[in-house]
Amino acid sequence: MEGYAHIKIPFLFVLLSATLAVAGSTRVGFYKTTCPQAEAIVQSVVQSAIRLNQTYAPGILQLFFHDCFVNGCDASILLDGSSSEKIASPNSRLRGFEVIDSAKSMLESVCPGVVSCADILALAARDSVVQSGGSGWAVPTGRRDGLVSLASDVVTFPGPRSSVDVQIKMFANKGLNIKDLVTLVGAHTVGTAACGTFNDRLYNHNNTNGPDPAIDQAFLPHLRTLCPNGGDVTRRVALDTHSVNTFDNSFYDNIRRGRGVLESDSVLWSDPRTQKLVQRFIGATRAHQSTFNKMFAKAMVKMSKIELKTGNQGEIRRVCNTIN
Repeated sequence: MEGYAHIKIPFLFVLLSATLAVAGSTRVGFYKTTCPQAEAIVQSVVQSAIRLNQTYAPGILQLFFHDCFVNGCDASILLDGSSSEKIASPNSRLRGFEVIDSAKSMLESVCPGVVSCADILALAARDSVVQSGGSGWAVPTGRRDGLVSLASDVVTFPGPRSSVDVQIKMFANKGLNIKDLVTLVGAHTVGTAACGTFNDRLYNHNNTNGPDPAIDQAFLPHLRTLCPNGGDVTRRVALDTHSVNTFDNSFYDNIRRGRGVLESDSVLWSDPRTQKLVQRFIGATRAHQSTFNKMFAKAMVKMSKIELKTGNQGEIRRVCNTIN
C-alpha cells in the first residue's frame, strides 16, 4: 500500500508475527466468521448417528483419545494406509470413522477447505458426551490435520492390563497428571470391552489358574457367564454395568466395589495415589455428578491440546481418510 510505504516495521515484529503464524493456538469460536455453522453441523451429525446406534458415543470418544495420544490431536487416526495407525492392534476395533466422514462431507459442502478433521473429531467427542447425558463444554478449535500416520507409533497409551505406574507414566509423557488420568478414565462410564481383553482376570490372573482377587466375588459369576472360558473372545461386555449408555459417575462406584471390568480400571482403587481421586467422584448426589462433569470437561480440553498443529503446520484435509 503506497500510502504506508514510509512506515518501517521492526524486524523483530515481523519475525514474531511469522513465528505466531506457524505456532498458532486453538481458541473457542475459531470458525465464528469463516464457518459459523461448523459446530452446529457436527452436533447434528453426531446426534443423528448416536440416536440410531448408541455405540457410536464411546466409539468416537475412544477415537479421540487414541488420536491425541499418538502425535497429538491431529486426526492422524483417521488416515487410511497399509502402515497407518488404523491397522495397529490397539486400533483394530475402533469405530465412528463414518460419523466423522459424514460431518466432514457436510462441512465441505458449506465451507470447503475450512474446518479440519482434527477439530471435527474434538467437537464430536464433546457432542458424544452430551448425547449420552453428560455435560458439554466449550471446545477450543483451530487444529490442523497431520500428514503422518504410522502404526509403529501406536505404543503410547495404556492397555487394558496396564498398572497404575504405567498409566501415570504414559499420561505424564503427554503432559497429563494423575488427576487427568483418573478423570479421563471415567469415559469408560459408556461403552463395552471384548471378553478377550480381560478373560485372564476371570480364569488365570497372573498365571495363578484363578481369578483376580480384586474382582467382587458376587460379580465374578456374572462376568464368567458373559465370557465363558474358551468362549467367544469378541463378545462385548458393558464397562459400566449400571448404565452402559449413560454418561454418569456410577463407573467409579463400580471400581470401589470390585466391579471394574478392565484390570487397568480396577487397579485405580487399589493404589492410594489414584484411590483418593476416584473417591471424589463417588456418590449419588447431583453435586458428585457435577464435580465429575466439570473435571471431565477440563481434562478433555487439556488433552485436546496435546502436541497441537496449528497455523501453517499440517493442512486442512478435503476428506478425512487421506492427505490432500
